[in-house]
Amino acid sequence: MLKKRINYLLFFCMVAFLNALAIDNKGITFQQISSERFTIIDANRPLPLLVDKSDNIAVNIAAENLSKDFERVCGKSAKILEKPDGSKSLIIIGSQKSSYISQLAKAKKLDISSLKGKNEMYIMTMVKNPFDGVDEALVIAGSDRRGTVYGIYELSEQIGVSPWYDWADVPVVKSNNISIIRGSYTAGEPAVRYRGIFLNDEAPCLTGWVKNTYGTDYGDHRFYARVFELLLRLRANFLWPAMWSWSFYADDPVNSLTADNMGIIMGTSHHEPMARNHQEWARKRKEYGVWDYNTNQAVIDRFFKEGIERSVNNEDLVTIGMRGDGDTALGGQEGQDDKYVPKDEDNLRLLERIIKNQRKIIKDATGKAPEKRQQVWALYKEVQRFYDMGLRVPDDVIILLSDDNWGNVRRLPNAQERKRSGGWGMYYHVDYVGAPRNSKWLNITPVQNLWEQMQLTYSYGVDKLWVLNVGDLKPMEYPINLFLDMAWSPKKYNAENLKKHTISFCNNIFGEKDGKEAARILNLYSKYAGRVTAEMLDAETYNLETGEWKQVSDEFIKLEAEALRQYITLDTQYKDAYKQLILFPVQAMANIYEMYYAQAMNKKLFSEGNPQANFC
Repeated sequence: MLKKRINYLLFFCMVAFLNALAIDNKGITFQQISSERFTIIDANRPLPLLVDKSDNIAVNIAAENLSKDFERVCGKSAKILEKPDGSKSLIIIGSQKSSYISQLAKAKKLDISSLKGKNEMYIMTMVKNPFDGVDEALVIAGSDRRGTVYGIYELSEQIGVSPWYDWADVPVVKSNNISIIRGSYTAGEPAVRYRGIFLNDEAPCLTGWVKNTYGTDYGDHRFYARVFELLLRLRANFLWPAMWSWSFYADDPVNSLTADNMGIIMGTSHHEPMARNHQEWARKRKEYGVWDYNTNQAVIDRFFKEGIERSVNNEDLVTIGMRGDGDTALGGQEGQDDKYVPKDEDNLRLLERIIKNQRKIIKDATGKAPEKRQQVWALYKEVQRFYDMGLRVPDDVIILLSDDNWGNVRRLPNAQERKRSGGWGMYYHVDYVGAPRNSKWLNITPVQNLWEQMQLTYSYGVDKLWVLNVGDLKPMEYPINLFLDMAWSPKKYNAENLKKHTISFCNNIFGEKDGKEAARILNLYSKYAGRVTAEMLDAETYNLETGEWKQVSDEFIKLEAEALRQYITLDTQYKDAYKQLILFPVQAMANIYEMYYAQAMNKKLFSEGNPQANFC
């Protein structure tokens, strides 16, 4: 068996080597400068960026990143101006609060009527003679700070900087000259209000990387700034931070400020109510006492109050409700240490009281009616049972549904439930730690399944909050990209054109010459890996007698050979990204399938008394 696998790989590698000799890779050629186009980079000189320093800080931070992106592309950063400096052409950036955008609108040189009343929308357009001495400008204007930021990062991607340039080592497309067709551009408004990810199950991979990179035992503002930048480049706006051993708020007080400055809305997970991290309680359990509202209400209420007071001046999305200590069921586990386990009816009444008191705490801490501060209640695991028994929250609260931890949506609202003003959300997993086995090593989510389940979710009016459990972020790059693209425009992709998303993703990372083949391999890998998680796989998973085991094992061996063949032929600049996104996952799964197939064969031969039992 091992010999067979080696022969497969040697054959395909030889073919790959011969093919590589005939490949003339010229990379991506940008449109040359002409009178029909507006020049952004001319002979390695990018246009300066005109930004109002009094505009929102998120806009200024993104503009600074755009300046660095120009340097990544052409070797020279774009100069950031506070006022025109005599340049004949500019890139003007601002939200509707920008003095420059206001001046252009007032002078009727820039039409921003399409931005009025819109959420997180931008327009990118050309303006002739925007100011004295300036012939023409590319203007990026947003309906609000995030809309402007999304427009900035759209330009970054168009000039050749992938949103994954940092987290997946995607090479920047180099160019000395870049121009853009004159016209107006927009991505419109997002379909889903809050769109983001949950950094869960972060130990040991993410915690180890952070320790080696930053020398800290927790994610500080330097680490989170990189996560926030990725999210904004992907047009997300929301994060549940890592919570196993980290505390976003307590570990580094600058974390929350960094999120607010960059334009990210923070939340806390389904079992961390009132803007408090679980570790904030766990680290002081001796001081605080037991996490039991029946016996320790005063202390817990004070804990809740401190969380809301801390988040008064930012956009935190407040989780309400309550579960057990450390992501367990409310009231403890049945039969554990002979402790009294409350009945569902008792827990239901307790949750009613908790939520009522939490709303009062929000009102007292903010000085405003509780419905003025957006809240979410998660129907995760046993909590959904309480909802089905009749527990309800005020109409303004988002109700967050969930999948079954394995990618299958458990429940969706009916026509009457969809009338709630607070709306509905979905908490979805591409990573999971829990019974019966974990699923956190590799991406095992079929492309079509993620699309189908989220398309179903949106068709039932679930459009207020989408949050994706991504574990330690890597290696969930493609599911993250697909999930967030769907959150922005759920109807863009259908059963007929879904593969175009995978191809586009791979084209943008590996170039059009290799993107289609990489997409084919990624799609097949996702299909094969989605049959059963690596953690659930064992020698008994497939039928040996019918040849099923050999079939599925051979499929992975063949796919590994094809991935290795493409890896060898790739330009060197793409190999790091390809190894992370394609090659390693395929090789890892092919290896584990071979291991368990070998074990199944050994058991069979041993039971038959066959001396070949030790063949591998």
